[in-house]
Amino acid sequence: MKNYSIVRIGDEYVVRAGDNSVLRIASRRRAARLVTDAAELLDSQPPPPPDAEPSTAGDPGVMPDPKVMPDPSKLP
Repeated sequence: MKNYSIVRIGDEYVVRAGDNSVLRIASRRRAARLVTDAAELLDSQPPPPPDAEPSTAGDPGVMPDPKVMPDPSKLP
């Protein structure tokens, strides 16, 4: 995500990616550093193939949201 902002809300700084708040932290410098580190990590990964969908099937640490229905055309 290249569209981010850091806004101050009360005593905290909130990192926003697009319209979503993704991180709250007490230090603006720390927030900026974390955003920079995350951007570098994302840039270092090869781009996915154009027809690939994001998948968490191989990651045992990621639990699917039970309220989200899978695409019926992708079911076996």
